[in-house]
Amino acid sequence: MSDVVARIDDFGKPAWIALMVIGFIVFWPVGLAILAYIIWSGRMGGCGYHRDAADWRDRAAERWERKRERWERKMERWGRGPGLRPSGNRAFDEYREDALRRLEEEAQEFKDFLTRLRHAKDRAEFDEFMKERRNRGPETPPAQGPTTA
Repeated sequence: MSDVVARIDDFGKPAWIALMVIGFIVFWPVGLAILAYIIWSGRMGGCGYHRDAADWRDRAAERWERKRERWERKMERWGRGPGLRPSGNRAFDEYREDALRRLEEEAQEFKDFLTRLRHAKDRAEFDEFMKERRNRGPETPPAQGPTTA
């Protein structure tokens, strides 16, 4: 077996890739097994395979940071950063800020209204429960059999 692996290694990475493709064509589990062996043995070297977990973790953190920075730049470009970008027209900027402030106040008033509405509904349901309970009359305790002590 090691002779076959050594002969394929002599041809390099293209031979391993070709063998894997042929394996998938012939019978997909064979191709999958060859792919697993290539990854496990590190035959592809620099194709994303890292033996050192710390190295992999550092590279993943760098990629994540770059993606986050790109996303923040995109959001700032679209005016969704920490604050809205000024338009250059002071009157429009004041109007926009006033309109946004009014919308936020209305949204808060609506949330408060919903809270009061839910509270009133809960109160009505509780009062209905208490009314039904009072109308039932005194409940008799469940019958207990003789106790052994």
